[in-house]
This record gives sequence, structure tokens and C-alpha cells, in this order.
Amino acid sequence: MRVYLLVMLVAATVTFLATPFARWVALRTGAITAVRDRDVHTIPTPRLGGVAMLLGLVVAVVFASQMPFLEGVFVGEVAGRLVADPRAWGIVGAAAIVCVLGVADDIWDLDWMTKLAGQVLAAGLMATQGVVLFTLPIGIGDQQLIWSSRLQLAATILVVVVAMNAVNFVDGLDGLAAGLVAIGGSAFFVYSYVLTQKASADDYSSLATLVIAALVGICVGFLPHNFHPARIFMGDSGSMVLGLVMSAAAIVVTGKIDTSALSGAQQIPAFIPILLPLAVILLPLLDMGMAVVRRVARGRSPFHPDRMHLHHRMLALGHSHRRAVLILYVWTAVFAFAAVALVQWHWHGVAAGLGAAVVVAALLTLGPLRTRGRFLDDDATPAVEEPPAQPPADPPPAAPAASPAVPSPPKEALR
Repeated sequence: MRVYLLVMLVAATVTFLATPFARWVALRTGAITAVRDRDVHTIPTPRLGGVAMLLGLVVAVVFASQMPFLEGVFVGEVAGRLVADPRAWGIVGAAAIVCVLGVADDIWDLDWMTKLAGQVLAAGLMATQGVVLFTLPIGIGDQQLIWSSRLQLAATILVVVVAMNAVNFVDGLDGLAAGLVAIGGSAFFVYSYVLTQKASADDYSSLATLVIAALVGICVGFLPHNFHPARIFMGDSGSMVLGLVMSAAAIVVTGKIDTSALSGAQQIPAFIPILLPLAVILLPLLDMGMAVVRRVARGRSPFHPDRMHLHHRMLALGHSHRRAVLILYVWTAVFAFAAVALVQWHWHGVAAGLGAAVVVAALLTLGPLRTRGRFLDDDATPAVEEPPAQPPADPPPAAPAASPAVPSPPKEALR
């Protein structure tokens, strides 16, 4: 555990220190988010925060590759011989591709077809390096396998592309995307580490745990610069990196746990390992799904922008910028950690706890806090109430007419 926490710390430190450099690059290259009708921010803000995130990820993985504890992540045994495992570097390479793609989009505003092609290319690169979704969380044993290599590739690309766009869709408030991924990633980290412990008593090295530790680190390192009021946005270069790394960790852990080593309620997340990644990006997925349905129903492109995202609705309810972000944090923590709880507790108890947590989150969202609360009411512009109608006041009495001024006699006449 300490090694993973150290990797997380390295990723956070490098990202935190590199973010001012990314901001400088954004200012010099014109990668600045202008204020548009659908935006929440009120001043043009530089983006390219994904550059700092990528640097944090690369340094963290390079650092991890030098740790003896994590040797099993970078070296595998094939036919009795130790060979290099390219999966970790495949994830880093794919993250670099989408980061460069995002930088180009942040500067020159690429069309959606070009971005989609780049996303598919990055997911395909990961697949060629062994990060492949070869099982689905259905059935038992061989029933989970995706037998066709083409289907494996298609499923991998689909999962990665959906995750990247889901994170991109929810990136609409300062600190929202980075915070959601950090919270959900923390739950995923606990999930992966605990299952690895139970499945292997003598080797706790895990690629999924390493990748998710680095992911949480880069989010934590970026948040001080991105929380409201943000000095820099992550841009597409950051949101796509977060979505890709999260999906890569989910793909790696899916089907990798030996269910024969687990028993009872522990088999639930083992047979359904995709449950937690879905819980982590539940809000982004929900937001993206609602946006697609809403826009298509109106005869518009699914990529047509509007002001109907979840974060826009939170502001419309009366929440301030910071309070809306924190409440969305709460919703993510509720579902992500509920999924993690399945590793240790029976699903009946988890369902009861989840129900209670949902009620609390709903009260925070829809309760009096949104209209009468002053907690973190930083930038909310209170509605200006119209004063009650009053009868017009009587006009003030007219001033008496001034008598004509009499000129004073000259001083000589007074002598």
C-alpha cells in the first residue's frame, strides 16, 4: 500500500508543479476558453491542463517501474521466461496520443470526426499492447469470455471512447471533472487493492492499482489550480486523458481476479468488476446519455452544445458554483463507495446503506440549502427581489417663489 501511495504522491506533486507551465504554454499559444453563452465562467481562462496531467502520469509510471515491489507489473512470465509486459507503457502511449489530440483541439478547435478518429487510434494502440477487454461481466467461467478477437477489439475501443467522452461531457464547472475522477478513482483504488490482496497472498503488485493510483494523484495535483475560481482548465487534453486511464484500469481489472480464491459476497464484484468503473463515471454517463437523447429528440446533432447539463441544472436550482460541485462530489462518492462496500459486506446491508446515502444526497440537492443556505455561497448571484408596490408618494410642496433679487448699492454709495 505504501508504494502505491508514494506513486500517488509523485503524480500529484509533478502535476501540481507542472500546471503553471501548462498555463504559460496556453497563454502563449492562444489556448484560451472564451466566454460563450452556454459557459459558466465569466472571464477567458487558459486551458491545456492535460499537459501537466500527462507529465504527472509519465513520471509516476517511470518512477513505479524502478520499484522492486511493482516489478510484476512491468515484467511477466511467458513459457518459463521473463519478458517485458508492455501494457503499462501502452496506457502511457495512448494517453500521450489523446493529450496531443486534445492540445490540438484546444488550440485549433478540431471537428468531432477528427477527435473521434484520434480516440479510436489511442484505444487501438492500447489493445495492441495487451490492454484488451476479453471478458464481459455476465455469466460464469467460460461464459464471460469474448471469443472473437475482433469483438474484443471493438468492445475495448467502445469502452475507452465512451469513457473519454463521458468525462469530457461533465467537465463544465471548476474542479468538477478532476474531483469526480479523484473520488471515484479512490474508491476504485481500494477495490482493486483489496481484491488483489485476497486473490494473491504473496504478490500485491497490480497494474490496475498502479494506474488508478497515478490517476488519483494527477487529479489531486491539478485540483488546487482548477477549483473555483479556476486559474486553468484541463481542456480536452485533460478530460480525455482521465477517461482513457480510468477505462484502461477497468479493462485491466475485468476478468483478472481469480474468483475461485473468493467466496460469498466477495464474488459479486469479482463477477461484475465493471460495476465500480460504471459507478465512478455514473454522473458523466448519465449526463452524456441525457444530452444525446435531448439533442436528437430536437433534431440536432448529439454534439450540439446547450445549457442543459447536470451542472447547469444544479446552478438553476439555486446552488452556488462551489456548492454545486461539492454536491456532485457527494453523489459520486455515494455510488462509488457503495460498489466498493460489496467487497466486504453483504449486498443487503450495502443496499440499505446506499438508500440512506441517496436520501441524504437528495436532501442536499433539493433541500433548503439551495435557496437559504450560505454554505460556500461564493459566487451565487442572489435574485434581486422586486420591492413591494407602494402608492406613489404625494409630491413635495412647492417651494415659495423667490422674490426678485435687489442689487446691492455700490460701496461708494454707503460711505
